Amino acid sequence: MGRVVAAALLACILLPVACVRGRNITTILSGYKEYKLYNKYLSETKVCDEINDRQSTSMTILVLRDAAMSTLVSDAGDSLPAIKNALRLLAVLDYYDRKKVKKYGGERADTLFQATGDAVSATGNVRVTDVEDGAYGFASATAGADVSSVTKEVKTQPFRFAILELDAPIEFDGLFDTPSTANLTRLLERAGCKTFATLVAGNPGVLKDYEAAMETGLTLFAPNDAAFMAKGGVPDVTKMSSANVSALLRYHALPAYYPKPSLKAVKKDAALLTLAAKKTISVKANGDDVGLEAGGSKSRVADTVVDKAPFCLMTVDKLLVPAELAVAQAPSPAPAPAPSTSERRPADAPSDEAADHAADHHKAKKSTSSDSASSRPVGAAFAAAVGSVVLAAAVL
Repeated sequence: MGRVVAAALLACILLPVACVRGRNITTILSGYKEYKLYNKYLSETKVCDEINDRQSTSMTILVLRDAAMSTLVSDAGDSLPAIKNALRLLAVLDYYDRKKVKKYGGERADTLFQATGDAVSATGNVRVTDVEDGAYGFASATAGADVSSVTKEVKTQPFRFAILELDAPIEFDGLFDTPSTANLTRLLERAGCKTFATLVAGNPGVLKDYEAAMETGLTLFAPNDAAFMAKGGVPDVTKMSSANVSALLRYHALPAYYPKPSLKAVKKDAALLTLAAKKTISVKANGDDVGLEAGGSKSRVADTVVDKAPFCLMTVDKLLVPAELAVAQAPSPAPAPAPSTSERRPADAPSDEAADHAADHHKAKKSTSSDSASSRPVGAAFAAAVGSVVLAAAVL
């Protein structure tokens, strides 16, 4: 009985933690029609993956009804990267509700924009403000910023996770500024990927495909310069055909927007389609480490250079080489050395010098034999004569 009670108590303790770890912001908000537009942009900008990735962090998500969200979209010029900045600013990295604010008063709090965006200094923070009559709100930490009031506590899990509705978006000058991606090859060079940039610049067709995909969805894995000088399994790009270079470049790009948190959310062993025809890569995430596998090659995401939805540029530490391209670039076996004259001849065959010597010896032997044959009758007659004399002497 005691064990059952202990197990029940343990379950009660662990259940909230399990719920927090399994939270999915878009799934939660799907049950609220008034936040449909807000939820749509959470998905399109992939801010939802950044929120879901912080399961162990206390967070407060500030949501907007469709009318207020439409205002934010209009203020951002309908720019997805700018909207992403604003949604990151609405994801506060701490827990807040009415009771906490009334008890402890206002303070500054970090946001996803400060942690992962392009914020400078305090511009990525928000200020929590206690207002009279039990109200409270949030504003940009910049001086003189307007306060957006909390109109509804949608969901609260004390000191772990909260969803609060605001009456207006939080904005400040510079919030919607985003990095320029007008010159892709220059971005690559500045990121320490000069070799890759040179290859891209030398393949206008690939560069055109990259630039077109940047408007709809592109994730580019750019190998750093050291990756091209690694030993073992790295093809010599200077000796590759133009078609193979183009295939290699397209193999390092996904025709979809996958910032690092989204890559971490990819299901295990799932294959992601690349710009190379029917070629895929797989993602192996371990904590904050994101590995990539393609054919027999493995690489790792090193840094995020640009995250401007729907375009993301990341550097990788090794080259991704499709299996068939690796085979095509494998060094051919060295040709066997031409056999020497003696090696081409059967083991029992004489050398040319020996053959000449044997021929001369044969001629000499033949000549001697002929002489012996011609002198044989004279020798025989002489021997017969000597024999006759000896016999006569013996008779006498």
